[in-house]
Amino acid sequence: MLRFPLRLIADLVKARIVRSTRRDSAAPAVLLIRPVEQASPTSFESSRFSPEAKAGTELLTLVRESAAPVVWIGGADPLLHPEIAQLTRCINGHGQNVFLETDGAILRRRIHEFRPVSRLFLTVPLNGLEKSHDLRAARPGAFRSAVEALEAARLCGFFTCIHTRIYADSDLNEVATLRALANTLDVDGFVISPATAPNTANPRSESLQQKTVDARKLIANRWWQIFSRLAEPALAGEHLSAPSESKTRSILERESDDREESVKVA
Repeated sequence: MLRFPLRLIADLVKARIVRSTRRDSAAPAVLLIRPVEQASPTSFESSRFSPEAKAGTELLTLVRESAAPVVWIGGADPLLHPEIAQLTRCINGHGQNVFLETDGAILRRRIHEFRPVSRLFLTVPLNGLEKSHDLRAARPGAFRSAVEALEAARLCGFFTCIHTRIYADSDLNEVATLRALANTLDVDGFVISPATAPNTANPRSESLQQKTVDARKLIANRWWQIFSRLAEPALAGEHLSAPSESKTRSILERESDDREESVKVA
């Protein structure tokens, strides 16, 4: 059963009141940061990508300069950043809620670095059922990996959330099935956003926006519907990297158990 924490409601309402008193109603409720940028391959023939981690101080400066009550950590899988757990703790310590979005491939290897606090939501994308999600992730087994990550996070006591992006060819029946799956997995939250940024001059964009609205109705939880709308400006057009199988294997090899023990976390 989906739950919307009272603390998150209070933080969102408080931020809205503050914005209205400062006549800054346009300030975003959700700030998106990308700790990892995916570098281009060194040559046309090369299939090796090297993730580039941004400095934690740079990211914290962005967060502290923002009045947004929610920080969404997305982009290329944030778990590829060696200090992501420390960064998350700092943001939570600053009084902001964190939605950490990961495809789940290495979550179980790093979950011990995080603390299950009330302002942290471990968020996993599910963009359709198994066949659809695997195709969009360009990785066989991506759906099962994501589901297993949600199960592991829940067992460890974390708030969990599913993020579903709606594409022009998305099947709303699959979204309804994902909503039922969320109940089975005892997931706390469900966020739905359009896969591309809205463009009012584009009829296809209007159609996608309407499909997104219809998909959100399937959440059947008023607060998560509202939060999805609040998060849309930050999330529209935001994609996790879709790694190739060879790239995913190289990532998993680098994230071996032995190396995990040596990750530097303050």
